[in-house]
Amino acid sequence: MNHELSSLAAQVRALIRPSPAESSPAVSESGFDALALSLFRAQMAQNAAYRAICMARGVAAESVTHWRQIPAVPSRAFKELELTALAPMDRTMSFWSSGTTGEVRSRHFHSGESVALYEESIWAWFCSQVLAGRPLLRPVALTPSPASAPNSSLAHMFGEISRRLGCDHANAFAGTVGADGAWEVDLEILQGLVGPAIARSEPLLLLGTAFNWVHLLDALAASGTRLRLPAGSVVLETGGYKGRSRELSRSEFHSALVATLGVAADHVVTEYGMSELGSQAYAFPGAGDGRQWFRFPVWARAQVVSPETGWEVTEGAAGVLRILDLANVWSVCALQTEDLAVRRGDAFELLGRVPAAEPRGCSRMTA
Repeated sequence: MNHELSSLAAQVRALIRPSPAESSPAVSESGFDALALSLFRAQMAQNAAYRAICMARGVAAESVTHWRQIPAVPSRAFKELELTALAPMDRTMSFWSSGTTGEVRSRHFHSGESVALYEESIWAWFCSQVLAGRPLLRPVALTPSPASAPNSSLAHMFGEISRRLGCDHANAFAGTVGADGAWEVDLEILQGLVGPAIARSEPLLLLGTAFNWVHLLDALAASGTRLRLPAGSVVLETGGYKGRSRELSRSEFHSALVATLGVAADHVVTEYGMSELGSQAYAFPGAGDGRQWFRFPVWARAQVVSPETGWEVTEGAAGVLRILDLANVWSVCALQTEDLAVRRGDAFELLGRVPAAEPRGCSRMTA
């Protein structure tokens, strides 16, 4: 066991309060900076692939004096390198990026300890951003269960949310995995799961990828079936809009969810996450013009950087999204995505993928 990283994980865990009754924890900028630098130095010392990247860039551990200077690893590097400080014998689980059969995917290795930290991060921010001020909801996911998709961080996330809400996996998942590995929504299973709750007027929490939802809306329209959710129900959607199905703008998509499912517009929640991260961001209304801004919890930071210079852009300018996530204790805390974003204070507005970047996101798993 790596005692230094375990000690740093305990400090990260102290920032995470997995209780819906508690407000979001606070951390000073100097406290975040000190913890981030300690984690970076430990990762550079103990993660051979990350150390090689830093050395190739001419970065020495002592030359980094602020968290904004921590070298970020491109997300696609997880496809080729074992970016982990975990010994092979300690890698009890791995999350893969979505993709088709035979495609090289990113791999994020976990141990029992790192999965536990991931689950705490999931629940704390989910409670703060989705459940705050709402009664506990009956969860139903449109994705396969963690048992059916053991390498999916999203399935694991939905499984953890369901478990924390007191629902076993057998009664929480309406998705299946097709012969080609694509995710499919079983309408019959879904109706069997939500029907009793609808009959009792019990608010539901429905979880799915963007194209899980698109396919469900299409199936309901084709069959003439109505699925009107009880008052107070919440819909969570995540994932990209490019892949193996038709595309909708987010405003069109959310309008269709509201119209078809009968949920309130402010009960449709958007989540942003990646298999290479230990934390998620949730959207909130931005400038009142229908756009969405995303925010990570206090144990993570988002930066928007110029693709030409690597420097942070000014407020309101666009660039490439970079994330520093303290919950990534045993891998790499600084990650550069292939997503374009606009800097919005301590939040960001997503624009889409960098031109020529590969489509990604769990929506790619939808047939």
